[in-house]
Amino acid sequence: MKKITSIWIQELTWEEVAEYLKKNDIVIIPTGSTEEHGPAGPLGVDTYAAIALAEDAAKKTGVLVTPPVWFGDSSHHGGFAGTISLRPQTLIAVISDMARSLARAGFKKIIIINGHKAANLPALLTAVKELHEYELPDIFFAVIDPWKIARKISSELKETNEHHSGELEISHVWYKYPHLIKRKKLTKNKINFRKIFGKYSNDDLFGPAEEIIDMPWNSFEQKAFAPSGSFSASVKASPKKGKIYHDYMVNIIVDYIKWLKTYKGVIGRVKKS
Repeated sequence: MKKITSIWIQELTWEEVAEYLKKNDIVIIPTGSTEEHGPAGPLGVDTYAAIALAEDAAKKTGVLVTPPVWFGDSSHHGGFAGTISLRPQTLIAVISDMARSLARAGFKKIIIINGHKAANLPALLTAVKELHEYELPDIFFAVIDPWKIARKISSELKETNEHHSGELEISHVWYKYPHLIKRKKLTKNKINFRKIFGKYSNDDLFGPAEEIIDMPWNSFEQKAFAPSGSFSASVKASPKKGKIYHDYMVNIIVDYIKWLKTYKGVIGRVKKS
């Protein structure tokens, strides 16, 4: 097989993709959002994070990446200029149609890398669960999210509670796309979630396990309790932290893809055992 000239599908011809599929069946879909990320971060923070992870993992493993999905479930950020949100059912439809197209082309293993953390996960997981159960049972799906693969490294890196527009996600984009961060506008304050939502709220996405009750808020409430758009302090963010955070996650994704290349499916493994 000829070496692919780019890991990005949109930069290849259909013949190059067809050639790739003769030996490989894995593809990555980077998903994120276009939403406010406080005064220091660009609106595309979540998507840039997904792009960076997908691109570097793909380069190390030789798999292909689709164009990124720049929009996610961001209605709660709608009070801030520039935010563009999809309803959950729209995101489900977009991901489902992308998966159907990829499956028809011959891709058998579809990995979604989500940079938007918990907000996108209900729609993404609903989409792939329904596809895998009712429509594409022979297609393997996986959803990768920093919220779940960076818990160990985050506890070693962060110096304060990590939430929206916080130290780690700002550091991540700062490392990969330094021109996008407004250094003079890094934030010092953090939202007191317990004062607003009570003791079963969560003000640290990478904090120790506690009892949590989900309490969604709308865009009007968010603009009231987070007028700058930032939930947690980003003043301790740095490109150095961003590199450590990024490299840790890329290594996990690379290790996972290497395993996935050998994976033959649950049913086949159960029958063999």
